[in-house]
Amino acid sequence: MPLDFTKMFVAVPTEFKLRNNTGCSWRVTVKLMNGRVTLDQGWATYAAVHHIKIGYMVMFKLLTPDTLKVIIFDDDGIEVVNKCGKHDEAFAARD
Repeated sequence: MPLDFTKMFVAVPTEFKLRNNTGCSWRVTVKLMNGRVTLDQGWATYAAVHHIKIGYMVMFKLLTPDTLKVIIFDDDGIEVVNKCGKHDEAFAARD
C-alpha cells in the first residue's frame, strides 16, 4: 500500500474486508514487510478467484476503517465485473 494511504490510519488494521463491485466480501490479513504495509493471507486466493492478471489495474477505495472497495480494470482499462463465485470459506467475510 502506498505510504500516503497508510498515513491516514492511527494504527493500520491487521485485517481488511475487500468488497467488490457486486457486493461480495473477502477477508485478507495485513502484514508489515520492509517498512511497507502489504496484503497478506487471503490476497493470493482473492487475486486467483477474481482472475487478476499481470497488466490489470486494481484500485482500492477506503469505505470504512477496515473495509476496502476493490475495482479491477483489465489491460484495456475496462472494469472487470466478477459475480460472487465459490470463495474459500476461510476468507469469505461475514457481513
